[in-house]
Amino acid sequence: RIQILFELLSMYKIVERGTPNTLDYRLFYTRDGVPVSAFHDIPLYSDDSKKVVNMVVEIPRWTNAKMEICKEEPLNPIKQDVKKGKPTFGNNVSPSHGFMWNYGALPQTWEAPSHVDKNTTAKGDNDPIDAIEIGSKIASRGELKKVKVLGVLAMVDEGETDWKVVTIDVDDPLANKVNDIPDIEREMPGILAATRDWFRIYKVPTGKPMSDFGFKGEWQSREFALNIIHEAHEFW
Repeated sequence: RIQILFELLSMYKIVERGTPNTLDYRLFYTRDGVPVSAFHDIPLYSDDSKKVVNMVVEIPRWTNAKMEICKEEPLNPIKQDVKKGKPTFGNNVSPSHGFMWNYGALPQTWEAPSHVDKNTTAKGDNDPIDAIEIGSKIASRGELKKVKVLGVLAMVDEGETDWKVVTIDVDDPLANKVNDIPDIEREMPGILAATRDWFRIYKVPTGKPMSDFGFKGEWQSREFALNIIHEAHEFW
């Protein structure tokens, strides 16, 4: 069953239109030559355990272009975020250049703006759930990864709940050694604290306030994260 699902994932192909870092750039997906939606048609879960999920990589590690699945356009392509009529780029947060992990979204999830989360007392941000992938490989834009869910950070961004799920590629050399938050602390000491600090201040250079966090900024367990993902899948 798992092998069949993995083979299905490989059947998705990327189609790029326009010039990168411009307003007209779009990244679409097809399956068997038929256009599909990155938001709605790529399955969330990669196996029957529902502990391995599919991640759409929007922003590869060490890059700055702020790419995201566009909910408003047909087929929901990946496009660059636009502010004041110009493509936007993330700020460098010392000591990293660009985003410090592979960053993307979990398809078929939605943080509903009508739902006030009991843990953060803030409404959803109206987007798919964000995921960071901490494996050793630098992904490519649009890559579809099969990732293990390891935990989650409850970020509150400008008054909205914005969960950050930490994952690792199932094919990463460390994948068999990390299953939950304590395993990350043991195998990759410092990365969770650095990630929290990055999210706390990454908008400050643009004049915005620091981000807040639920649970006093403590990372929550894999089981908690899986429940959050399931809830967002139900809202979708």
